[in-house]
Amino acid sequence: MAQISGIHRALWLAAGMGGLAMVAWPAKDKKAEKEEQTQVLQLPKELPSVVVGETRRLSFYVTPLSAKGLLSQQVRDALKALERQAGTDTVLEIRAFVAGSGDLRRVRDLVSETFTERRQPLPAISLIQAGGLALTGAQVVLEAVAGGRKELHPGGLAWLSAQVATSEDPLSPVSPLAEKSLAGLRQAAKAAGTEAGRVLRITCFVSALDGLNPTRQQVAAAYPRAAVNFVQTQREPLRAVSGCEAVAELPEGGRGRLQLLNVEGLAPVPGESQIARVRAPRVVFTGGQVSFGYEDQDARLAFERIRKELERAGVTPGDVAFARFYPLSQKIADQVRRVRAAFFDAALPPAGSLLLFEGLPSLDAGFAVDVVAVKD
Repeated sequence: MAQISGIHRALWLAAGMGGLAMVAWPAKDKKAEKEEQTQVLQLPKELPSVVVGETRRLSFYVTPLSAKGLLSQQVRDALKALERQAGTDTVLEIRAFVAGSGDLRRVRDLVSETFTERRQPLPAISLIQAGGLALTGAQVVLEAVAGGRKELHPGGLAWLSAQVATSEDPLSPVSPLAEKSLAGLRQAAKAAGTEAGRVLRITCFVSALDGLNPTRQQVAAAYPRAAVNFVQTQREPLRAVSGCEAVAELPEGGRGRLQLLNVEGLAPVPGESQIARVRAPRVVFTGGQVSFGYEDQDARLAFERIRKELERAGVTPGDVAFARFYPLSQKIADQVRRVRAAFFDAALPPAGSLLLFEGLPSLDAGFAVDVVAVKD
């Protein structure tokens, strides 16, 4: 009996200890569950549709290309590079060109998250899917405009339209077309009253990147202050093309808040001026506005949204200096030309660019547009 009682006593103690363990574990699980419930993921903040900067204090950047990692890592690396480039300046506007099959919306979200984490003002953004970038494996390049405290351009700025050269044969070498496009850009810069040493950014949109290394080296040598970007517009273009646009500072002494000019000797482009000389104290940048659908009425709705965003910033379509269009087909490009004629002053349309691109953030997008407008 004493032995049985000892066994009973041992079982009772074991059960008691097990009971204590059972009491302790649920308390730990509840604590862990409580901690998990407090971890709520924050949605990225919406980026602004318009931002305003001081004309004389703007800087222009192009981030270096990287083939390291997938799209998200490359975007983070590009944003780190942009932070180093801009320093304490406030990034106002970003134009992101994305190559490959990555989701363009991920770029927008990473920009929002990064600037929010840094407690910096959010920039406006345009997202465009390109056919390729000038480095194998690179999936993103960012062009940015930032505003600082130091006055850099007392004479104002000139936006120069894309000088487009084409060949109907899509397999034609692009290098001669790029040379022609850059020659037109030099002529436009001279007509604007500026020079190569004052050019701040050059973007060349081309149908192919093969054989362009000599051209890129020549551009770097001829424009020592310019941030330079070469972007392939489409993977399989219908024709060979090169279109180079630029921003340059103007010499002091000019007058007028906005002058829209054409260049004698360069073929005029219907609905587009070739030069926008901006001496207004401020400029308005819009993010990319997408046209959803493929009919003229869809395009008009996109232009009306741009109008409303400009009015929110205190300006009108008549104040637009530079308009950039990103249609996805030739039919849509023709539609843009028709519809913009009723939106802008036919006698004095803004400068700008209009070239075909690979894609946009929405599957039912026809084109996107962003603009630069002047503001007193």
